[in-house]
Amino acid sequence: MDSSSTEARSRPIAAAALALLLSLSAGTAFAGPPTEQVRGAIDRVVGILNRPDLKSAEKREARRELLRAEIRPVFDFREMAKRSLGVHWRGRTAEEKDRFVTLFTELLENSYLGKIESYKGEKIRYVKESLDPPYAVVNTTIVTSKEVEIPLDYRLLQEGDRWRIYDVAIEGISLVNNYRSQFGSILQRSSFDELIGKLRSTLKESRGS
Repeated sequence: MDSSSTEARSRPIAAAALALLLSLSAGTAFAGPPTEQVRGAIDRVVGILNRPDLKSAEKREARRELLRAEIRPVFDFREMAKRSLGVHWRGRTAEEKDRFVTLFTELLENSYLGKIESYKGEKIRYVKESLDPPYAVVNTTIVTSKEVEIPLDYRLLQEGDRWRIYDVAIEGISLVNNYRSQFGSILQRSSFDELIGKLRSTLKESRGS
């Protein structure tokens, strides 16, 4: 996993994180169930970020644990991991799938948390919400401080009475597709265990270990 591929993945992650963080402050032309469920989670996320007792560097891990507890129900990380592995998912054992999902979840969570904590005042506009049960798409536009508009789409899957995000697309580029291309390339020349090793190395570097 080289630096250029990491940078390519970071753009949709950054945009999605900002859009999630900003959902509460933006007006919407609709209030469908997918949007409302995301907005409820973001209300709690903003509350955590605004807590004076969690703002110091010493409270970073405590703050992140609370943020993870709010982020996990909103994202279907297992579905994202499954789609990112593509055709290679079917040949994996239950134990291999669980290992992959755990590492993939940590990879995405760490990326989101860093972006959320570096929020600089970007704004979000809601364009529309499309429903095709059990799927939904929420189209938004992020407006930067320099008035640059970046389209971002959330793709959600319904589970009972909940809607959970399984992909985000920035300027039409899917985060899941980016990972699928990268993982597929690795698995063409390496084993699944080697892919797991690469993920562990990436996470170790991100932890500063």
